[in-house]
Amino acid sequence: MTHPPYLYPAYKSTVLRAPAQELIMPKLGPDSIEATAPVFGHQELGTRDFDLTTQHAGEPLGERITVTGRVLDGAGRPVRNTLVEVWQANASGRYAHLGDVHPAPLDPNFTGAGRCLTDDEGRFRFITIKPGAYPWGNHHNAWRPAHIHFSIFGTAFTQRLVTQMYFPGDPLFAYDPIFQSIPDQRDREKLIARFDMDLTRPEWALGYAWDIVLGDTPMEA
Repeated sequence: MTHPPYLYPAYKSTVLRAPAQELIMPKLGPDSIEATAPVFGHQELGTRDFDLTTQHAGEPLGERITVTGRVLDGAGRPVRNTLVEVWQANASGRYAHLGDVHPAPLDPNFTGAGRCLTDDEGRFRFITIKPGAYPWGNHHNAWRPAHIHFSIFGTAFTQRLVTQMYFPGDPLFAYDPIFQSIPDQRDREKLIARFDMDLTRPEWALGYAWDIVLGDTPMEA
């Protein structure tokens, strides 16, 4: 299993954020830190937080999709009752964020963020809009493939993994240094969702399936 390196010069922001010195191990172990760190309370989760298409007064624009899968540990066992969060651009490739100045339209009916808890089989499900590609200024004519960011929490906020899910057949894969920073092609493919006709609802939404396997799915450095 290969994860992206902390420093990948083709992805320019890693030059600024990658550690320049050796890691210094703290005197307090992770158990001591987690004993005093914030924890996630299930009561804070809304019943419709998983549906990014019903968070506003009107319907968002774009191609409606469902994304479902399972969070599994390295032995293939379900990771139950864990918080999964997503955030993404809208159908035009723009985030509802002040830092996004891409000259594409904002959608007043789409914020692009959702969350849910996995069930007893480790399964999650989101209803959303397929995001668009967008320019990101990393290099000349740089465009990001369509993707959805995923965050998986453990029992505390200090236990968090972040990754991205992509869509099959995207022509921008070969040009994206974030996707290409994963050294092994087989590991890159683990980030690509599978179109699933059985998950597709007639006249309503296309369906995609994508599992997250802890220790096997590439995570962001």
